[in-house]
Amino acid sequence: MLKRASGIVLHPTSLPGPHGIGDLGAAAYRFLDWMADAHQKIWQLLPLGPTSYGDSPYQCLSSMAGNTLLISLDQLQEQGYLQASDLAEVPPFPQDQVDYGWVIPWKKDLLARAHAAFAERAAPQQRAAYAAFCQENAYWLDDYGVFCALKDFHGGPAWTEWAPEYRSRQPEALAAWIAQHGREIEQHRFLQYEFYRQWGELRRYANAKGIEVMGDIPIFVAFDSADTWANQHLFYLDENGNPTVVAGVPPDYFSATGQRWGNPLYRWDVMQADGFAWWKNRVRALRSQVDIIRIDHFRGFEAYWEVPASEPTAIHGQWVKAPGAELFRAIRAEFGEIPIVAEDLGVITQEVNELRDGAGFPGMRIFQFGFSENNPSFLARNYIPHCVAYTGTHDNNTTRGWFKSIPQNERDHLFHYFGCGFNEDEVVPAMIGELWASPANTVLIPMQDVFNLGEEARMNFPGKMGGNWAWRYRDAQLTPDLAHWFARLTDETNR
Repeated sequence: MLKRASGIVLHPTSLPGPHGIGDLGAAAYRFLDWMADAHQKIWQLLPLGPTSYGDSPYQCLSSMAGNTLLISLDQLQEQGYLQASDLAEVPPFPQDQVDYGWVIPWKKDLLARAHAAFAERAAPQQRAAYAAFCQENAYWLDDYGVFCALKDFHGGPAWTEWAPEYRSRQPEALAAWIAQHGREIEQHRFLQYEFYRQWGELRRYANAKGIEVMGDIPIFVAFDSADTWANQHLFYLDENGNPTVVAGVPPDYFSATGQRWGNPLYRWDVMQADGFAWWKNRVRALRSQVDIIRIDHFRGFEAYWEVPASEPTAIHGQWVKAPGAELFRAIRAEFGEIPIVAEDLGVITQEVNELRDGAGFPGMRIFQFGFSENNPSFLARNYIPHCVAYTGTHDNNTTRGWFKSIPQNERDHLFHYFGCGFNEDEVVPAMIGELWASPANTVLIPMQDVFNLGEEARMNFPGKMGGNWAWRYRDAQLTPDLAHWFARLTDETNR
């Protein structure tokens, strides 16, 4: 069971800094110092994987690799892989948003330079550390390095558009290509080493400050990923590698047509036959990054929404059973007890509740939903201790933006709950205070709510193409007065 504590939801891309996107450098350490001053104990992240089209951390090129855009260029300079001249002219990137189309090519060029410097002049101890990392992570790193190099070789399209012999992983053709393209493969492996090195140092710093890191494991993986390409037998694919059925959710609070995610669906019978080996590797990789695991779309482990790949929306799908209980038993047998949080939002049945409770996982509560969905179980004073509660998540509006957008009847419900009225400046502190005082063992809020920001700071609009995952804060917003306010609230509510 998670201890009584509180924390912040912030993805590293949202950190401030001069290089166009948040990274694992100095601003991340300042954030952790502020968290410690604010007496916060949990830092929750979105998935840390390498993003692709749409920039979503929930559609990654690998479920086990890290996002190399998060690598600190300043730390690469400290390692001797970049020169001061490489960073002398930084484009005038926006400070409040990530402009992915601008920052990606600029940063990728510098990362390639860093690898070239490592290849030419790395010290013996640096080469030894890299070799040890490659050996320890070969179970995912080897396929990932080849996948990325092949993707570059073909000009970037999905793996189903590659030459047939590479798409289908014909052994002789693949071995011959690997032999000819070792340097390109090594670049991707090196950048993973550097990501894991920097992330490991940052996580150890967090732990030394008394802060645990909560990572996110999406139930499904992206179609265009090393996971799918390297394990085609584990997914429902046709002879050309294209999915025959895809994942999504039926119509719900977020969308009248549901959400057609497009992820390939697992052949659970094949996974179960080999003892869920791929899933164990996935958990093994994430455990090397974080202290607590949040399972996104937990209900899909009991039954998932299967949509024919030919359907343009998620309306015409069906529920299909999944062996969640067997999977969680296998994970527990392999790793022992792991702190796991179940994201149990959406269409939840008694069977899903039984799966969650049988595994002993706490579920989630969203305070906004208590009013917007008129659901008493989401109201803070009704929480059970064994849950993780939020004002809202990365998929919701900020609490200030939510308050401005709700109809009058929901606002009246909110005022009745608190016994008084609010203006938009006052509602967020009031909801945070009520959340912190609630019976829930763990409470978390997005950084946008820490700053009391409006809809302009929203992280994601489910179902909206483009314009997501871009929000960043500025250093000046992280004030001592704000830390003092949170520290006092946290102490008063015994968190």
